[in-house]
Amino acid sequence: MRKYLLFARSPGWAAIAQRSDALMAAAEFRTVKNEAKTRAGLVAVGEQQIFIKRFETRSWADGLIERIRGSRAARSLKGAAILAEAGFDCPAPLAAIETRSAGSVRASYLLSEALGEARTLSQFVDRRLGAERRDFRWRREVSRRVAGQVRSLHDAGLYSSDLQETNLMLEQNRAGLRIYFVDLDGFRRLGRVSWRRRERNLIQLDRSVGRFLSRAERLRFLYDYLGGRPERARARRMVAGLLKRRGRKEREYQRRRQRRNRCDGVATTGQRATSGALSDLIGTESADNQRGKTTETL
Repeated sequence: MRKYLLFARSPGWAAIAQRSDALMAAAEFRTVKNEAKTRAGLVAVGEQQIFIKRFETRSWADGLIERIRGSRAARSLKGAAILAEAGFDCPAPLAAIETRSAGSVRASYLLSEALGEARTLSQFVDRRLGAERRDFRWRREVSRRVAGQVRSLHDAGLYSSDLQETNLMLEQNRAGLRIYFVDLDGFRRLGRVSWRRRERNLIQLDRSVGRFLSRAERLRFLYDYLGGRPERARARRMVAGLLKRRGRKEREYQRRRQRRNRCDGVATTGQRATSGALSDLIGTESADNQRGKTTETL
């Protein structure tokens, strides 16, 4: 297989990109993601820590499609450029490279700056990390800022096909709160982001934040995204629409998981639990109210 350089900030980074496999095989490499055909982690290069992500294709045919549409590393470069041009924070790319065989992309690599102290949204607001993170007003402000950033992204005509909480990294420094978008291969520029696409991103976020945000906090996130609380009838219609689409997504997810498990020889029983989802948003938050929080009722 031959290697093809897609981008390098400098000749030095071009040479480092050629050693991506060796860097990822080193004992010092710290894996932060290892699933399906994607592996990613941190490693020191000289005095600088960098982030390396490898995307593999499942077959020669899949790699041929990747060659036509652009490998995930190539799409990540494009996503980073789109976000930077619009003024949004993301990890700066250092280099990107592909390995090809018989015209098919078999793997692609993205090297980028490490984000230092940034944490995923769930880690950043983890109540176990200190009293500040248990403070309602602090959590409220973080939620407001994140919701506003997602709204600004959409208003700028930008959209991500996979906007989960793990794809939002937050960092608190002297300049204030910084919000980074990661997993950049799913970003694209549209003339206008329709409500259907906005809804899809909101559903993706809600599915992933249900583990660590209360129902009232998630409802406030929706209101912050909308720019304020709508009148009651409109709010009910909106949540009903979100529920309907989320139910379809859950069924699609279940079917895909069953297909994967059949391929892997694993039997599946039951349905995926939907507790902690948007369906929980309809009703009164008595538990949060007992903790001194504002009761939220649609």
